[in-house]
Amino acid sequence: MKMRHVRAIAVAAVAVVALTGARGSGGGGCDNSSSGSSGSSSSSGGSDHNDNGSTSGGSLPGGSSSADKAIRDVIINECKYDQATKNLVARITVKNDGSMDYDYNVTMKFKGVAGGSVLPATALKTGIAVAAGASVSAEVTTPYIGTGDGSEYTECEVTRASRF
Repeated sequence: MKMRHVRAIAVAAVAVVALTGARGSGGGGCDNSSSGSSGSSSSSGGSDHNDNGSTSGGSLPGGSSSADKAIRDVIINECKYDQATKNLVARITVKNDGSMDYDYNVTMKFKGVAGGSVLPATALKTGIAVAAGASVSAEVTTPYIGTGDGSEYTECEVTRASRF
């Protein structure tokens, strides 16, 4: 392999990490039981000292817009298929470490094994009110349109989150 190919691959890898961010809310596994599997949480960046004596969050990979901060506030606790309601369900916790109250909108994607034939399913939960310094649990659901037992959906992830 020529050096320019190696260099091109390295640049592409850095670009992917820079665009997607090295941190953030990861996916959680889906299952058919009530036990579920845990998702991953995320952490915030360092702090910078301002001239007025206060501190603010440091730079984070993937940007620092309100949407980037909102997606880091969402933790996936469980993803599963609910046989009673025939819904795909994601149980999440939204944690607001800020000093202001926020309402959150969260979009989840339920997906199957990579390369499989499962069509991703999307769910949206709006108006999750979280007071400053508090956490709120919520369920994000979407109807299951398959004919099986939902086991083809093996993972869920937060694809978008906003706060206002």
